[in-house]
Amino acid sequence: MSDTFVQEGPQADNLRRPLPERVESSGKATWTEDAAGERHIPFLAWLGARREHVADGEAVVVVDLVPELLNNHGGGHGGVVMTLLDNAMANAALSRIAFTREVVTIDIHVAFMSPATGRLTATGRATGGGRSVCFCEAELADANGHLVARAMGTFRYRESGGTHIDDKRDAQ
Repeated sequence: MSDTFVQEGPQADNLRRPLPERVESSGKATWTEDAAGERHIPFLAWLGARREHVADGEAVVVVDLVPELLNNHGGGHGGVVMTLLDNAMANAALSRIAFTREVVTIDIHVAFMSPATGRLTATGRATGGGRSVCFCEAELADANGHLVARAMGTFRYRESGGTHIDDKRDAQ
């Protein structure tokens, strides 16, 4: 098994990137936490996504597009765009509760406005919710500040280890 992603075709030499170490899925959390409390998620690290700000229900996540993250039209792949929006909203939801629990995405709607190019900045905001869910919105802009995409998402809070807030209450 090769440790490099390779695409066939005329641009194949430009599309080589080390793959993350393969790990057997155990169904357990795939993130780790560093000394500063920031969660390291291997997929986001592989994309090169960086959290630039998170506080009080707002989060900013950035990525610099590289050839591996482009679609066949030369713009940022829709999956990358959606991932950045999702991650910005998830961090906004987590900051709303001071990162005391986890969140899982239960719904996301994305509207694509224009091709994604260069450095992308996703800004997510928690807009409402309660004890078990959080409603969020996010916008993604390119380096020139042009709107690339907008999203709305619903996130469910859960205790570390996968217990949903409502499941814990029902068990009592």
